[in-house]
Amino acid sequence: MRHLAEKGRKFGRLKGRRQSFVNGLMANLVQRGRILTTEARAKEIKPKVERLITVAKKQDLSAMKTLLSKLPKKSAFKLYHEIAPKYADRKGGYTRIVKTAVIRKRDAAKKAIIEFV
Repeated sequence: MRHLAEKGRKFGRLKGRRQSFVNGLMANLVQRGRILTTEARAKEIKPKVERLITVAKKQDLSAMKTLLSKLPKKSAFKLYHEIAPKYADRKGGYTRIVKTAVIRKRDAAKKAIIEFV
């Protein structure tokens, strides 16, 4: 029996569409600096974005190629050249999730803001 074969939330999507959806959320966070989304989405992208920042802090060609494989070109360059150098002396915890009192009317999903510290 395979238990927990795939970690993470499914968001009611197939694998490829889910990966594309999460990558889009990460790209939006990098471009805008903060986004308002649901708590589940914020919790899903937080460790992935933090891992990418840790990779970008290395500031080498391998790091850049890794970022380009995970994010669109514009977001990858912004993460590599602008965001990662800010956190050069920080060991982790680059993002924060702030829960809001807003509840989406349609499905009562709790909303949260995810932003860079």
